Amino acid sequence: MGMMDATARMIDGTSLAEQFKAQIRQRVAVLQSQGRPVRLDAMLVGGADSPGAIYARNQAKTCLEVGIDYHLHELTNAATEDDILGRVLLLNANEDVRAIMMHLPLPDGVDTERIQSMIAVEKDVEGVNPANIGKVVYGRRSLVPCTALAVMEMIESTGVKLEGACAVCVGASNIVGKPVAVLLMRAQATVISTNVHTQDLDGLVRSADIVVSAAGVPNLVRGDMIKPGAIVIDVGINRVKGEDGQMHTVGDVAFDEVSQVAGYISPVPGGVGPVTVAMMLRNTVEAAERLGG
Repeated sequence: MGMMDATARMIDGTSLAEQFKAQIRQRVAVLQSQGRPVRLDAMLVGGADSPGAIYARNQAKTCLEVGIDYHLHELTNAATEDDILGRVLLLNANEDVRAIMMHLPLPDGVDTERIQSMIAVEKDVEGVNPANIGKVVYGRRSLVPCTALAVMEMIESTGVKLEGACAVCVGASNIVGKPVAVLLMRAQATVISTNVHTQDLDGLVRSADIVVSAAGVPNLVRGDMIKPGAIVIDVGINRVKGEDGQMHTVGDVAFDEVSQVAGYISPVPGGVGPVTVAMMLRNTVEAAERLGG
């Protein structure tokens, strides 16, 4: 079979997310039938036109679809770090609150990591509290960061055997690169974590059965860097100006080239994004099940 017709199969994040949402809807219905409503409490600091606000509106709609009660707690841009912290501690102490998430970005001068580390571990549905990351490393039951979970679900949807597979992670951020590397290790893949200083990135990526790119660099991963048949998961979200002069969202992967070589590829948009949202909903249900269990 020639290279030209060797086009990758698409890992369709939108349809995967719909499958997960159907499962989540059933779990929510079971809890509701036991008189245990599922709710998500989200915090938003800033005005109605902030990036977080747009995400919050979409989130409210998605929660409604699966039967989760969505409570949005809004603070103005004038909110201090202590104001935000105070609100987190109130939500931690409220027994009706089972799931807490924080819309980013927070105002300049606010220590985001300090705020995240104060979210109660068992209510931290984004998996941002360092204690939850620690549990991921130790393989204990925990609420795992949603993007990392999404990446794993997308890889697993291909049916590939992870044990002994070579996986290269491009980028080592706290929200994606590091937790994905750890989850792949837990699945007994052989993991190589790369960064801007990595020598011979091309060669390392070429050795990979699984490539996860979360570097935030458009066209970083090219067709000639991919082992034929490899799984390529694109976590990059980059805004670039297209030939039409309009702004477009693209990933890290040169899609047209890589899809000629890879076995499976996730698109941007419509890949990791929708599955990440579904994982947050799944974590919300998990938190409700555990706290009431």
